[in-house]
Amino acid sequence: MIDHFKGRGSRVNPGSRFEATRHELAVLPEEFPHPETQFYQDRTRSFITYNDSPDVGCNASFNPYRGCEHGCVYCYARPNHEFLGWSAGLDFETKILVKEDAPVLLRKELSSPKWKPQPLMISGVTDCYQPAERHFQLTRRCLEVLAEFRNPAGVITKNRLVTRDIDILSELAGFRAATATLSITTLDPELHARMEPRASTPQARLDAMRELHEAGIPTGVMIAPVIPGLTDHEIPAILKAAHAAGAQYAGYVLLRLPHGVKDLFQDWLDRHYPERKDKVLSRIRETRDGKLYQSGYGDRMRGDGLFAAMIRDVFQVSCRKLHLTRGPNLSAAAFRRGCEEPLFAALAD
Repeated sequence: MIDHFKGRGSRVNPGSRFEATRHELAVLPEEFPHPETQFYQDRTRSFITYNDSPDVGCNASFNPYRGCEHGCVYCYARPNHEFLGWSAGLDFETKILVKEDAPVLLRKELSSPKWKPQPLMISGVTDCYQPAERHFQLTRRCLEVLAEFRNPAGVITKNRLVTRDIDILSELAGFRAATATLSITTLDPELHARMEPRASTPQARLDAMRELHEAGIPTGVMIAPVIPGLTDHEIPAILKAAHAAGAQYAGYVLLRLPHGVKDLFQDWLDRHYPERKDKVLSRIRETRDGKLYQSGYGDRMRGDGLFAAMIRDVFQVSCRKLHLTRGPNLSAAAFRRGCEEPLFAALAD
């Protein structure tokens, strides 16, 4: 039988929680057409977003895309698509909004006297190196603007495509103004293929980490998410592999299942790991005060309770053994505004 959903993390498309009317397709799964990716223009007129969350680690960020074709079933950003009247399921990974004016908007905001030079997180919500980036190159063009201004930035991604931009990242790193973090959830190729169908393989991410490190770019690993009962036992192995590939710092985030992501994740467990479903959900509840999700600052990233403490301890002990730190502080000391010549020729086009 043809798998019409190959390469997709979700096989369902539940309605938006903000829509009163919902539509259901009256076809059997085997009759369902292969869901193709569609791209839409995002006409946003501002680009940099700010937050006051004490557990994010960066006050300012930007995302060139909304939605993500990587299709990671656990992605906490999926519910954002519901604000657009779309679904957190298939819509999130097949309807991608592209901020085509991103480089222009970024230069405008960095040029403003109101801009206070500070580190920018790239890819705080959806992955800035998802497959669409190969064509649109918005992330690269934004990095060119950042290099022009020497504004510090940190990228985080699940895609080896980040190595394409080593030239710009190393330029910024020369001013202590760049870091690159590879997010790794599992080292198991089979689990990865089911859970993150269009993201780079774990080995490809480790290879990217090695290339970035050898280019002199401060490089780290983010174990995100740690899934209790499914991937938590891999923490020491992931950290060891990342350290061998050149990682200098590390972090982790516990699985987050806000709003409809809870149902999507349970459907995924039913399809791929039914024999583990009860154990996984039970362990998640052990870290979430009996629930599948907590939204409070701090708790949402780390969880609470005995099992969450065990995950934290294993992570910390492993980091100490490998001398992995919490990450370097980026510097805005070299920031400049209104330079005469752009550092990269593409800026003159």
